[in-house]
Amino acid sequence: MQGPRSSLKILDFSTLLPGPFASLLLADMGAEVLRIESPARLDLLRELPPHDQGTSASHGYLNRNKRSLALDLKQAQALDVVKRLVMTYDIVLEQFRPGVMDRLGIGYEVLKAINPKLIYVAITGYGQTGPYRDRAGHDINYLSLAGVASHTGRKQSGPLPLGVQVADVGGGSLHGVIGLLAAVVARQQTGRGQYVDVSMSDCALSLNTLAGAGYLACGVEPDRESQMLNGGSFYDYYRSREGRWFSVASLEPAFMKTMCEVFGRPELAGLGLSPERGDQAALKYQLQVEFERRSFEELQACFAEVDACVEPVLTFSQAVQHPQFKAREMVRQVPREDGSMQAQMACPLKFSDGLPEPRHIGVPVGAHSEAVLAEIGFSAKQVAAMRQLGVTL
Repeated sequence: MQGPRSSLKILDFSTLLPGPFASLLLADMGAEVLRIESPARLDLLRELPPHDQGTSASHGYLNRNKRSLALDLKQAQALDVVKRLVMTYDIVLEQFRPGVMDRLGIGYEVLKAINPKLIYVAITGYGQTGPYRDRAGHDINYLSLAGVASHTGRKQSGPLPLGVQVADVGGGSLHGVIGLLAAVVARQQTGRGQYVDVSMSDCALSLNTLAGAGYLACGVEPDRESQMLNGGSFYDYYRSREGRWFSVASLEPAFMKTMCEVFGRPELAGLGLSPERGDQAALKYQLQVEFERRSFEELQACFAEVDACVEPVLTFSQAVQHPQFKAREMVRQVPREDGSMQAQMACPLKFSDGLPEPRHIGVPVGAHSEAVLAEIGFSAKQVAAMRQLGVTL
């Protein structure tokens, strides 16, 4: 099975998380992804613990189904290799700071002159323009500047470092894939490629969907625990008797009514429909009392068979064993180099025609260098010479 994106051939220069997760989704959907990796400077993800049989679990996951070509981009011969590759690999994904690829001699204009159909996707912290274009940053920096952190967390304790990288993945990875695929559709119509500028901080700003719309249209500044969905209403987390947590999102009247009936407190339902903060505070207090009267297991049993938008906060180990995710086959066994298998999170996208079977976990730097170089016309003697010079591995 080829997969829905089997016609795409992508040169992936990215490292860390945003670019690699974007190209993972594309590789899982059947795209041919070739990672261009430095033979000398390791991607930090290769070192990130924990390790499984000598391979970083994160690297093995994020680089599933991708081939690896080792190239020292500071050497002229490596640049010649890239220029040959873009004749057939007509999509480039990179995550360097603005101007780095230009300084190396393989920026968009140079590669576009070789292949006018080239689609070039650049994922950066702050985009290709603006006073912060050259500034360093990471996920929480983008969330901070984009205002997301200002209305996330608790009034007393402040913003929270989230367990997932919202700006990196929700901003860089997913918007990168959207932009890339939109450019592919445009190329099918026009025959031309284009440059796609993805700023993780821009994307984080746009993720202020409800709060941002409220401020821009009505001048209402979002703050922590001040809105319906950020702790300003009963929509929140509640502790069980032993300190485990449950999420309550019973916003619609029917769900609120059901939850209150489960607790034997039907009189509380009216408070859930009132916009006054005083009523909300009273409701949150009463709900916490009811949750703390019961154990985690008792609460799970109470809400397992009813629709009330009340769910337990599971550990990750519990989540992957949950019947819903097992039914969705969200954990798959992926081959290692030695033929054994490694459990990994599956592609979350489902297609009626299916997806290709996972081919392999992330591979060592340059695992496919010899094969790739032979495919674009380099002889064994030329490859050996490049290895001797440190151009490749």
